[in-house]
Amino acid sequence: MATEYQRTLEWLYTLEAAKGMDFKLERVALALERLGNPQRRFASVHVAGTNGKGSVAAMLHAMLSAGGHRVGLYVSPHLERFTERIRVGQAEVTEAEVVELASDVRRVAASRGAELTFFELVTVMAFLHFARAGVEVAVVEVGLGGRLDATNVIDPEVSVITTIALDHTEFLGETIAAVAAEKGGIIKPHRPVVIGVVGAEAAAVLNRIAAERHAEVFQAGRDYRVTSTEEGLQFDGLGSSFRGLELGVPGTYQYENAATALAAVAVLRSRFPLAEAAIRGGLASVRWPGRFETVGTTPLIILDGAHNVAGMAALVSELTPLLRGRKLHVLFAVMRDKQWRAMIELLGPLCASATVTQVLPPRGEAPEQVADIFRSYCPAGCEADPAQAWEKTRTRVGSDDVLLVTGSLFLVGAIAPLVRASAIARREPAGTVYP
Repeated sequence: MATEYQRTLEWLYTLEAAKGMDFKLERVALALERLGNPQRRFASVHVAGTNGKGSVAAMLHAMLSAGGHRVGLYVSPHLERFTERIRVGQAEVTEAEVVELASDVRRVAASRGAELTFFELVTVMAFLHFARAGVEVAVVEVGLGGRLDATNVIDPEVSVITTIALDHTEFLGETIAAVAAEKGGIIKPHRPVVIGVVGAEAAAVLNRIAAERHAEVFQAGRDYRVTSTEEGLQFDGLGSSFRGLELGVPGTYQYENAATALAAVAVLRSRFPLAEAAIRGGLASVRWPGRFETVGTTPLIILDGAHNVAGMAALVSELTPLLRGRKLHVLFAVMRDKQWRAMIELLGPLCASATVTQVLPPRGEAPEQVADIFRSYCPAGCEADPAQAWEKTRTRVGSDDVLLVTGSLFLVGAIAPLVRASAIARREPAGTVYP
């Protein structure tokens, strides 16, 4: 028999299927107003970007928490558990709290005639939870875009924009300038904004929006920078200088994300001061599963949620020196709205084999079409069921090979429990980060 929590999740997911995406802020604002505007009872940091926004949010959450502050974290999507989306400190929202929050928001939304979408309702749940939990500051990741994203009802201490690339073009536009304008919608009047490595065209758009809103800009490469040394990462900028920083998440592409997070911390320091030990400890302890995460060593098994061309390019740059002649076997699935042919053109030349599966049909692309593109580079097969695809792939991978699960965070979320379970069965050191 389904528990109340399971019934609540079923209702939420039914809501997602029924209402889909409908970008308007009015419904969220109405629901929050009825609840007493809980989002105004804590400070916030708003994080947008094509790639890296989740990693930056996790780093900010880790550093602020290490400094002794009571910090909320709201991210999406989740990998394995719905409760991953909403956290206070290290504690995920409980199943009982999910039931209560969903009920409270649903009742209020109905009383105001606001038919919230899935993401809108969960966003209101997160803000209500943070207010009830008495957080000092919440790190809030944008769901999609920025300007009309449900999270864009907050008035943050600082806005952060990590990267700009083409993704979700049907919603955000088909040019870099258009995407930048949508993500730049989180820039608030007279509130500072930290901008990561975004390229000249996107930077021009973001700086124009900031100037119109009298928002001070701190930009990567101009106002802050990070370099890699033998002792570790070195950060310089905004009146701060750190040497020998250790980063708890793997991947050289995370260096720029760390720099952006450190810049945001520097902007926040007047209200949320952090000792150097907290900054160092937070960065060293941060974990962000499913992003170049190693979960097995014989063979080397990597989970990476790269789901657009820019993300795949970053993944390939990490894989190339790692392979060192070893065979790469890929388990792949992708959403049909992605530029997946271009993604495969980047990944395919490295592959010895590919198994293509499907997640979230009909949003997920049909496996056979994807496999046809992989066959230009390597033998490729199809298996509609992700669990069966995992079993089929792992049984043919040699102990010296590399097995990569990628193409979609939804695929990583579906496979991660199976990978970890098989690692435990073999008594392998799951979660080991490769040297």
